[in-house]
Amino acid sequence: MTDTNKFLNIGLVMPIAPIDGCTSEHWLDVKRIITEAVSSMPGYSSSPKIVSEGDSSGLIHKRIVEGLYTSDIIICDVSCKNPNVMFELGMRLAFDKPTIIIKDDKTDYTFDAGVIEHLQYPRDLRYKSIVKFKELLAEKVKATYEESIKDGNQTSFLKSFGSIKVATIKEDEISSDHYIINSLQEIQNELTMLKSNMNPVRIMATNEATNSQTRLGRMVENCISRFFEGKGLSNDQVDEIDFYEVSDFVVTELRTMGMTTFSESMVHNLIAKSLNNKNKIRILNTLRS
Repeated sequence: MTDTNKFLNIGLVMPIAPIDGCTSEHWLDVKRIITEAVSSMPGYSSSPKIVSEGDSSGLIHKRIVEGLYTSDIIICDVSCKNPNVMFELGMRLAFDKPTIIIKDDKTDYTFDAGVIEHLQYPRDLRYKSIVKFKELLAEKVKATYEESIKDGNQTSFLKSFGSIKVATIKEDEISSDHYIINSLQEIQNELTMLKSNMNPVRIMATNEATNSQTRLGRMVENCISRFFEGKGLSNDQVDEIDFYEVSDFVVTELRTMGMTTFSESMVHNLIAKSLNNKNKIRILNTLRS
């Protein structure tokens, strides 16, 4: 790197979670390949990062929008047609700023974005093909960015559809003190949200609800056992019972024991689950509409 190298703010829009048989590790490899490709561009330095990995604190959605808007150029990997990726690509195209679309050879072209040139790479990341892909990607990024500097309309996507007003984000100039105060407020809001999620009262309420459902499940199990005993049936004679008959019995028993706040639909689900777990369920044959 020399002093004359221009830093290029490159944003990445790509999957990061497992999808369509591709693991998280696969996407880390793809990100590494992209990073290696753009690092070889003569006259430029860069440190590509996914747009949600902004430097500022605050809501992740805000960082994504800022990243999509402020990046000098975006590289978007539409492989597997991840919904979040496609949405973010649409936002970037609405801003009508330089965008490079790439995809693997297992992903079909999308109708709406198919008119834009896509650079393709092998999903299995074969070495020889990836070497060629990295060369093409570096050339495409450099050429697209430089063309956008010379003549923004030359690389415009929206110009193909007539006279359209490009989406913009309002930018206000504020003092450093104001910026620091706003940043601290955002941090405080995040901490408040974290504390709320860790609120002992909320945790206790959640645990209590879970424990109540567990207790209800055990009581339903006991009632079912009494039902079978009362009928003189063994546990494998489910064909000889009627689902609604056992449900009415269980509900009545629960109310006799003082349980009055349960949901009957929940009880029905617990009965079906219990019978399933005991390999007794063929009660679909006995269900009546």
